[in-house]
Amino acid sequence: MAKNTDPRHCLVITGGWPGHQPVQCADHFVPWLRDKGFEVRCADSLDVLLEADYLARCSLIVPVWTMGTIAPEQSKALRQAVLAGCGLAGWHGGMCDAFRQDTEYQFMTGGQWVAHPGNVIRYRVDIVDREDPITAGLDDFEMNSEQYYMHVDPSNEVLATTTFSGRHGGVNWIRGCVMPVAWKRMYGKGRVFYTSLGHVAADFEVPQAREIVKRGMLWAARLRVAPQDLR
Repeated sequence: MAKNTDPRHCLVITGGWPGHQPVQCADHFVPWLRDKGFEVRCADSLDVLLEADYLARCSLIVPVWTMGTIAPEQSKALRQAVLAGCGLAGWHGGMCDAFRQDTEYQFMTGGQWVAHPGNVIRYRVDIVDREDPITAGLDDFEMNSEQYYMHVDPSNEVLATTTFSGRHGGVNWIRGCVMPVAWKRMYGKGRVFYTSLGHVAADFEVPQAREIVKRGMLWAARLRVAPQDLR
């Protein structure tokens, strides 16, 4: 794959299970990405991953595709792009409940959803890294949404967590379990950011949830992350 020469190309891929409102969620961020100088391409087919010359120009890929399947050659092309230095950033099931049978994809993203006890509930998000530019200056906050229980890679650099009360879904054995909500990691030369926030588009009306995603995308694309970037 050719070396990435344009730091401002962004690919947003929407599809999969419609209950996560993939297009509506993406619409929260596509205009902002364009305002930040990205040439954004929105695709609703995974076949775009087979356009090698285009992928080589991307500095950021945002997958918004819950469940579904990905062909081996599509998965390989995506992973090779990130290994070569393209950033990957996403949220909720659109990134970490996609392509459940593809463990190589999960190895890249750093986690996989397994449960959301009680479905939509009220829970707290705790910022645990207050120095990282993605979370600096943000206070702990409340969400009324799905609290994701995940299988996570211990090599992730965790930025925010949530603690399970054990009161929901009949799974009291997870009481007190602290689960990552946002993390970043490297995959080859590529930066990978993920947050479990964002079940539906309305979740991004919570300012902290929206800003974490914005900052995570900038970080993954190797652009400067600072509070003024989010005004």
